[in-house]
Amino acid sequence: MAENGYADLEKQKLFLEEHEEKHFMSSEIVRDIIIGVSDGLTVPFALAAGLSGANVTSSIILIAGIAEVAAGAISMGLGGYLAAESEADHYTRELKREQEEIISVPDTEAAECGEILSQYGIEPHEYEPVVNALRRNPQHWLDFMMKFELGLEKPDPMRALQSALTIAISYIVGGLVPLAPYMVIPLAKEAVVASVIITIVALLLFGFVKGYFTGNNPFKNAIQTAFIGAMASAAAYCIAKVFRA
Repeated sequence: MAENGYADLEKQKLFLEEHEEKHFMSSEIVRDIIIGVSDGLTVPFALAAGLSGANVTSSIILIAGIAEVAAGAISMGLGGYLAAESEADHYTRELKREQEEIISVPDTEAAECGEILSQYGIEPHEYEPVVNALRRNPQHWLDFMMKFELGLEKPDPMRALQSALTIAISYIVGGLVPLAPYMVIPLAKEAVVASVIITIVALLLFGFVKGYFTGNNPFKNAIQTAFIGAMASAAAYCIAKVFRA
């Protein structure tokens, strides 16, 4: 019986070594890119369309657009930095609180640990050795409670800076797309047509890629993203026309 159990264990190890998981792990980076590119494509696009509706020159639209992209990138990047810093601060506070509870009320924490395991269909006689093993290793116990009781993962120390730079760069890349035609076409009426075409194509492509990486319907995401961008620019253009009249 012992030999059979050992053989089964070896088979399981071999299976795990041969099995390749295909999960996408960089969800935070992808989220930052989506935030940056999405706003970068939409906001300068709407601004340029609105100014075009006000019948100003391409050079003015370009200057205003570049200024908006710079300000937007700084603002969005700072927002990402502060959000990541807040998450890190929250994790640190909860870690300290959980650490104190493990020291002051270990039996209560052990009971909570057992309750968590029971939610996965594990019986008391099965999870009691696990709980006892965790109690013998306070650091592993603390990590277990942080992850499974509070649902908190230890943040990357570089996460705040990484988030800020990713969002800011993505915003700049997205923001330059609708402004590109104004760099080469002097007439705003002609430039806005080219900007609309280029940006809608970019929004469709971005929405498709976003849907692919997030596990949603790529075609549906592409249409939704392009529709939102088109509505924003159309609203800005019409408002400018109304006030211009």
